[in-house]
Amino acid sequence: MSARADGGGPELVVVCGLPGVGKTTVAETIRERVDGDADLLRTDVVRGDVVSDPDYTEEELRRVYDELLSRVDDRLARGESVVVDGTFKRAVHRERARDLAREHGATFRLVRVECDEETVRERIATRTDDASDADFDVYKLYKEEFEPIEDACITIDNSGSTAQTRERVIDALY
Repeated sequence: MSARADGGGPELVVVCGLPGVGKTTVAETIRERVDGDADLLRTDVVRGDVVSDPDYTEEELRRVYDELLSRVDDRLARGESVVVDGTFKRAVHRERARDLAREHGATFRLVRVECDEETVRERIATRTDDASDADFDVYKLYKEEFEPIEDACITIDNSGSTAQTRERVIDALY
């Protein structure tokens, strides 16, 4: 059974933000700190499991998040910690994740990753062997559609190097 590194119960950490901002880098850093056995669930991977040729429609979004949150629910029900990596552009999906944590007595943390747009453009253009197929047009679309975060969250600027980002995550969360 996975639990937090401090010996507490399970934890659900949602890492959200626009495509290309470096959510996976932040999520992997958090996963290492939460619990080496915690699952890292990525919407990009779930999307590949659910949709053969993504168009990033609202129906696809619903199906992906339904499946993702079902997997989160299963793991929390087993007392396992989970780190989730996804845009979570819709407030309803963030709320559903928070509700799952509450239902299972898990600690919930929301982490928003941000990055300057030029760095995002460069990162997306040079992606290789990544589960994400979101291009810069998807980034721009999601930037327009991202619903404001009104809950408490931790914001990580991932505009610098991986080492700098890892330091920022550790400083902000631990």
